[in-house]
Amino acid sequence: MLRSGLIATKIGNTSFYHNDGTNSHVTVLKVDECIVANVKTIEKDGYNAVQLASIETNKDISNIKKPQRKLFSSIKINPKKILKEFKVDNENILEVGTKLNVDHFQVDQFIDASSISIGKGFAGVMKRHNFGGLRASHGVSISHRSHGSTGQNQDPGRVFKGKKMAGRMGNRKVTKQNLKIIEIDKENSLMIVKGSVPGKKNSIIYIKDAIKRSK
Repeated sequence: MLRSGLIATKIGNTSFYHNDGTNSHVTVLKVDECIVANVKTIEKDGYNAVQLASIETNKDISNIKKPQRKLFSSIKINPKKILKEFKVDNENILEVGTKLNVDHFQVDQFIDASSISIGKGFAGVMKRHNFGGLRASHGVSISHRSHGSTGQNQDPGRVFKGKKMAGRMGNRKVTKQNLKIIEIDKENSLMIVKGSVPGKKNSIIYIKDAIKRSK
């Protein structure tokens, strides 16, 4: 059953102490008010989805593209920084102007969180793919951290796509699944999630119901 998610900002990581004295490593997310800015339907667009607008922007209204400017003015809200679509079922379509807050989710619920992971630049195979490297003994000349041979014989005579090699590490969309909500602070619009969430501090996080489990 698909329903709308939320747009959040990653505040950082900390420890959460439970009533029994145990503690968990958690991530704190700030959920600003999410407003339904547009609705997509099967009859009109070929699929069902709700488009959420969230997080205030410092841009002047004249610096915003005309289609988005028309969108914000039609629902009479200030321009927002983020617009994000969430696919939903037909019975979970929301009306334009509906406001969603942190209480859209519940404590002990499992969620999936998506964001852009921290970029780490160009990395070798030992750091990027956990290779063991070559022998660090006599006869291996300045190749201790290299990946070794990558190709085959004359047939096929090329390197297959997807081969694990050195390259850019991080800075890509990552989804962390089955994260448990430990606490929800409605007053401060905070969500405390057990475990790590992709991205650095102040990253934009997209939260939705876990697709692999409910409880």
